[in-house]
Amino acid sequence: MSTEQVNIFYIMLTQQEMLTIAEHYMSFSSDKKIEFTLYYESIIRKEYGNIYKYDSKKYIKTGDFKYHVPGSAPFLVEKETGRVVNFGTAYPLEFYLDEYENGNMTPSLNLYWYPDTQKYHYK
Repeated sequence: MSTEQVNIFYIMLTQQEMLTIAEHYMSFSSDKKIEFTLYYESIIRKEYGNIYKYDSKKYIKTGDFKYHVPGSAPFLVEKETGRVVNFGTAYPLEFYLDEYENGNMTPSLNLYWYPDTQKYHYK
């Protein structure tokens, strides 16, 4: 009996592919009253993916706080899967990054968003 070596190759998403997923997520999250957009100058690049911050398009364009959307939490697009990981706003971003990096994210029904199905899931 011979043993075959199995090579597993991971295809990592490019910066542009992750940005496209983030923009798609913004379109998915927007509604008739509020259109979301990214802070393009504030993208945080990590080895496992990119973290994006966003707010209403009106707020980003005008800076008028009355257009700010409370709870517009940063999110991660994973480089390996394209899955969107939602962070919270109760703590600084560093807290959520530590939780993610250590595998300690608190489960919630909208923790993950999958671009291929456009649905949220807790895992």
